[in-house]
Amino acid sequence: MRQNFDVKGGPQLGRQNLPLLRAAMNAQGLDGFYIPHEDEFQNEYLPACNDRLTWATGFTGSAGAAMVFQDTAVIFADGRYTLQVRDQTDRDFLEISSLPAPGPFGWLAGQTRKGETLGYDARLMTPNDLAILEESAKKAGVTLKAVDANPIDEAWEDRPAEPTEQVVPHSVSHAGEEADDKRGRIAAALKEDDADAAIITSPASVAWAFNIRGGDVACSPLPLSRAILKADGTADLFLDPRKANNKLREHLGNKVRLRPMEDVEPALAELSGQTVSLDPALASAWFFGELEKAGANILRERDPVLLPKACKNATEIAGTEAAHIRDGAALTRFLHWLDTDAQSGEATEIDAALKLESFREQLGDLNDLSFETISGAGPNGALPHYRVSSASNRKLERGSLYLVDSGGQYLDGTTDVTRTVPIGTPSADMRRHYTLVLKGHIALADVRFPEGTTGTHLDALARHPLWQAGLDYDHGTGHGVGVYLGVHEGPQRIAKPWNSVALRPGMIVSNEPGFYREGQYGIRIENLQYVTEPAGIEGGERKMLGFENLTWAPLSRDLIDLDLLSPAELAWVNRYHNDVLAKIGPLVEGEVLDWLNAQCAPLG
Repeated sequence: MRQNFDVKGGPQLGRQNLPLLRAAMNAQGLDGFYIPHEDEFQNEYLPACNDRLTWATGFTGSAGAAMVFQDTAVIFADGRYTLQVRDQTDRDFLEISSLPAPGPFGWLAGQTRKGETLGYDARLMTPNDLAILEESAKKAGVTLKAVDANPIDEAWEDRPAEPTEQVVPHSVSHAGEEADDKRGRIAAALKEDDADAAIITSPASVAWAFNIRGGDVACSPLPLSRAILKADGTADLFLDPRKANNKLREHLGNKVRLRPMEDVEPALAELSGQTVSLDPALASAWFFGELEKAGANILRERDPVLLPKACKNATEIAGTEAAHIRDGAALTRFLHWLDTDAQSGEATEIDAALKLESFREQLGDLNDLSFETISGAGPNGALPHYRVSSASNRKLERGSLYLVDSGGQYLDGTTDVTRTVPIGTPSADMRRHYTLVLKGHIALADVRFPEGTTGTHLDALARHPLWQAGLDYDHGTGHGVGVYLGVHEGPQRIAKPWNSVALRPGMIVSNEPGFYREGQYGIRIENLQYVTEPAGIEGGERKMLGFENLTWAPLSRDLIDLDLLSPAELAWVNRYHNDVLAKIGPLVEGEVLDWLNAQCAPLG
């Protein structure tokens, strides 16, 4: 079993640990302390030893922050976690506020705390965020202080040990390009920018650039690591020595110097007088401070690995396609189970999550889940990032909807798919809302667009049917996805907030509009798709990019209101189901194949 359903977080942590934190703050002369969710590596999913926000507050969401003062404490969470943050925190110890607005910095700017000292850990903050914090502190009359020792680390007596999973080579048969060639391309780009080196602080970027994988972060095959890529094609790779072996050293070759993590600080000092590229959106403020002390000339540039990593090569696309077809067979077996055995109304969310995991395990090549399965029945499905635990576990009751968002990590690809199914007979509202979500999904799947288009430009397509009905959802529509890397990656994104990165061929994005009726049900339909090369359209004047679908599993026929679909949308559904049957049919048999044939039969 790759996932557990223990109760994580909870209000008892804030009650227990906030007094300990305040004592540690007092010992350092701090009136307040800022706690971001991110760790030293700006990870979204954290190793247990770096989950400081949960330790201090009890909140386990993947986005959030807290401001803790001696006389008050505020936890900030976004719309995905509105109900979760209420359940996991004690309002006698923590106020709750919105992460997007005002957010921790906006909240601070509205306070009057003249003469007080607010501590922060420069290793956990980007310089971009630090600049906003500095402005907010001025407005509040607060003096900022960068701490040498994080007071949470000082107070956390039973802190888990740092992970030491082995780092292993990632075969070029899956990567599609030798690591030396990847770094050679980056070295050429550095020379064009007149840079001597680039500091790579993101573990995902390091993993891609060196064709390595690890196991330090749950559900992501990442090694906690840093790197310095140099314009002459050589590199320094910083790892805990316990994670390296001779096979890894042989893979890295003589152009890479393997160094312990403790060498990062002296290595930055060695860059004195050199021009160094560093990403202010990914690297912590500490790196900038150390390079400034060293006398380096800092170029504030995007991580040079991000775009090459995001634009998958032909090998990566082919591997991802293959992984999704295998994964689709496991998901189809699960959907058959939902439509037969689970219709009794006696199966639970945990039963369902374990059943899906078992079907993926039977494939024989599953290395991990790509995230903890979101298995939400009835009102729990209305929580977009719900995590089922032994305390929250519900039955899949008849007359309700069940939402499952899940994925697998395979050597050749990373999957992420959401399906919503009825348990028993769905109501008219359920069918209407599902069909509105489906219409938005189809619009985004079928769109053609010119070069230079960003995800922000396309986001409204997926929301339009819902908007016309006075409805919306409070999360992004699409995120980037790696290839046996993180299930969430940038720099591309499809969402309301502005994203300046144009969609390019080979980029993988999710397509996942949704609708959530608080206290009743949630609906989301998610496929992954990749951006295709620009091509002409008959009668058109410009070549257009588009999307090619990656995810293959039937939609819920019983939730589609045919009266709400246009002829073109109906044709899309029938084409999609025809392709599902062609790709998944040969991989299933017996009752499952009979069921799949029925599910994929033409509608209308």
